[in-house]
Amino acid sequence: MSASLVVLTDFFAVSNRALSYAAGLAVPLNAHLVLLHVCHDGLLAPAEYHAGHTRAGAQHTRHALEKLAANQPVPAEVDITEEFLPEAVQEVVRRHQPLLLVLGRPGLAHAPEEIIVSTAMDLLRQAPHPLLVVPTVGWDAFPPRRLLLAVDGEPFHLYPHQGVVQRLLQATDGTLDVVHIAAEDSARPDAVAILDRLLKNNIVDELPDAGRLHEVRRQHIAGGILEEAARQEADLLVVVARRHSLLGSLFHRSVTAQLIQESPIPVLLLPARD
Repeated sequence: MSASLVVLTDFFAVSNRALSYAAGLAVPLNAHLVLLHVCHDGLLAPAEYHAGHTRAGAQHTRHALEKLAANQPVPAEVDITEEFLPEAVQEVVRRHQPLLLVLGRPGLAHAPEEIIVSTAMDLLRQAPHPLLVVPTVGWDAFPPRRLLLAVDGEPFHLYPHQGVVQRLLQATDGTLDVVHIAAEDSARPDAVAILDRLLKNNIVDELPDAGRLHEVRRQHIAGGILEEAARQEADLLVVVARRHSLLGSLFHRSVTAQLIQESPIPVLLLPARD
């Protein structure tokens, strides 16, 4: 059985660029797609399109998604659920053990950015699994070959089955640079320890060259990360997100939210254990 990528698919899946991105990513990863549609979610099934809650509407949605799945460049299956989003994702992760989840903007252009942010944060807390957030526009390099990992210098331990970065690097012959982002008055970190943590967490299969570790000190953390991503010409930003950090440390909610909202390139969030 090949690896899978689970795409959280909105009602207007045909206009969802996240699906296109996931499909293109699945080719070098030799993976198949699972199109997950959650019927009663404000992001994936907007209330103003309530026809999906009727029997005829449900049949129309399934038919459209199955047609969409059949047109992908890799094998794809459709999973439609009546559960609420966190429970639905927990179940699909249990059954498929995907490399990552993929989330993009909804097909409705007027949907608020906050919906994307709150959905991503809820998933990180309740279904901790690698989560790729794809912007609507702005990304051109494909597949991603220049990855930039943002860390805060503190120890972290990823959840199991999070070898997606290593798989991406191997499949695309890509490179990984690391940026240690810190407040302007913080102490200088141990570079060897930072790189060694990547190896221990299976992010890389061999210790990176110290020349690929960069340090950025900014008052505005998210802005510093995005500036470094632009300087490195990165095409994928990777962020380690710990539960306690989401609430009150360096990578707290506001920083993660800013990266999701403002990054012109896809953001891969790797949830870590406390």
